[in-house]
Amino acid sequence: MLTGERHNLRRTALACLASLPVLLFAGFAAAQVEGQPAPGGIGLPNMVTPVGHETQQFYNMVLMPIITLIALFVLGLLIYVVTKFNESANPVPSKVTHNTALEIIWTLIPVLILVIIAIPSFRLLTHQVEIPPASVTIKVTGNQWYWSYKYPEDQGGGFSFDQMMKPEAELAPGDLRLLAVDNEAVVPVNEVIKVQLTSTDVIHAFGVPSFGVRMDAIPGRLNETWFKIDKEGVFYGQCYFICGKDHAYMPIAIRAVSRPAYEAWLAEAKKKFAANDAPVHVAAGDAQH
Repeated sequence: MLTGERHNLRRTALACLASLPVLLFAGFAAAQVEGQPAPGGIGLPNMVTPVGHETQQFYNMVLMPIITLIALFVLGLLIYVVTKFNESANPVPSKVTHNTALEIIWTLIPVLILVIIAIPSFRLLTHQVEIPPASVTIKVTGNQWYWSYKYPEDQGGGFSFDQMMKPEAELAPGDLRLLAVDNEAVVPVNEVIKVQLTSTDVIHAFGVPSFGVRMDAIPGRLNETWFKIDKEGVFYGQCYFICGKDHAYMPIAIRAVSRPAYEAWLAEAKKKFAANDAPVHVAAGDAQH
């Protein structure tokens, strides 16, 4: 019986060791399609903003190695304990109940690990919350269950529109089910975009994975976040708070284009959405118009 148990233990240990390459490199693999999920994608999506690149670097170069080393250590410790301190190998159990040195070590090592993680994470958090001077400001309002966008008049806008998910029957070739929308928000590439967020009903959360951005939209409060997209394309996100029965059908679609294309879109959008709202003036810290 003991021989069978050792054989099963050996097979389990070999299976764990065989899976280590997957654990080690899982964080470095990512979906190959920009701005949207891809079948078989592993790890974080391809990032297209400075904060996103820093987030991915923090994940790949700090978190994954530490997590992998901790997993290896715990696995090795478990194998050591099971083999050395089982009943056949150690029939007389130890009665040690206190070891000061060991208790100091297992307290200090986790503290040091947390300090190592904290230093780059605080730097990343600072870059996320400190908004540089923006060339475009957009006010985004969460509703049940769609988003409203307002472009300020003093930046060439003066219009607003709603963004709703396309029904499956209206999807065109190339549209993504549950992510395609009727009106994409358009922003210029390689420019700082400030997003002001609020809500009209319940708490929503505006998030675009490829930007490394997620910010709460809270009724009666104005939150702010930012991004700077470094390549053209369409990037998708969703509401990240369970905000009601249609929470799963509240996608975000943002198209990044060149500055000339953005100017042309502004001119067209003014005509298309002229009747939606009065001219919009966005002021930092002001949630009301």
